[in-house]
Amino acid sequence: MSVFTAVERPALESFLLCFELGRLHDFHGIAEGTENSNFFVSLDAGEYVLTLVERGDHADLPFTVELLERLHQAGLPVPFALRNEQGQAIQQLAGKPALLQPRLPGKHVLQPNAHHCAEVGQILARMHLATRQQLIEHPSDRGLAWMLAQGAGLGSRLPASGRQLLDATLEDVRALQPYWSKLPQANLHADLFRDNVLFDGPHLSGMIDFYNACSGPMLYDVAIAMLDWCPAADGTLDARLMRAMLAAYAGLRPFTQAEELHWPVMVRIACLRFWLSRLLAAGSPGRAGVQVKAPEEFELRLQQLGQTTLNLPLAL
Repeated sequence: MSVFTAVERPALESFLLCFELGRLHDFHGIAEGTENSNFFVSLDAGEYVLTLVERGDHADLPFTVELLERLHQAGLPVPFALRNEQGQAIQQLAGKPALLQPRLPGKHVLQPNAHHCAEVGQILARMHLATRQQLIEHPSDRGLAWMLAQGAGLGSRLPASGRQLLDATLEDVRALQPYWSKLPQANLHADLFRDNVLFDGPHLSGMIDFYNACSGPMLYDVAIAMLDWCPAADGTLDARLMRAMLAAYAGLRPFTQAEELHWPVMVRIACLRFWLSRLLAAGSPGRAGVQVKAPEEFELRLQQLGQTTLNLPLAL
């Protein structure tokens, strides 16, 4: 399971006292996730998720708490940090910043169909609409500058074909840089993969894991989600699933002509972001019980993007 920091029961019981949620019945680590330590926690008052934040600048956590509160108030199915008796949402446990959130119903979908993709497109559009007018400024720590810096250092690890693909996609990053801030902006989830969405029956019941959330082009968020939700069996992107997701999104937040123009390169850059982060994780010293996802998945997808027609529907 992906747990970086172990939690002992006495320490957890002491941590939970200030929430007044009753007795601790059980807790265990969550297998999904690759960057933070997450636990299901069962209490008298109900079911909760405890997150120990492992990655990133801990000074960024107030942004995550504020964003989730705003989305919760807008009626989106997201977790939100509970506050203790002093009104504090961010606390410490096992030497790490800790958040306790209500557990949302549902489970992950491993083999999405067109209905699932349409639901994801709609919830992403709702998130963007809820934040675009009052954007919470928070650039990603894995944005374009990060991609260029990491790409320069990781190229030497790759065979010639991989280096050529990497260099070509880094040129895409440089080409898009002048237009990045000019595309329509909102707050982004920036990691809306299948393991960060819950379905309760046919209905999308939760978006979780906002620790990569940021501000930026809405188109980037759409590209990231599409890469994980719309693959065919051979790893290419499934045109039927893409149409379902993009049309559902555009039905709530129509795409612009500028977004239509930059869409193909945006998809390649979204693919690059996860290829690089997985290369970094694969090259880091292993930790027992930590899930490391294969970087080859996104290298292959990036290769295949040149054979895929990527059009936005309903562009204005």
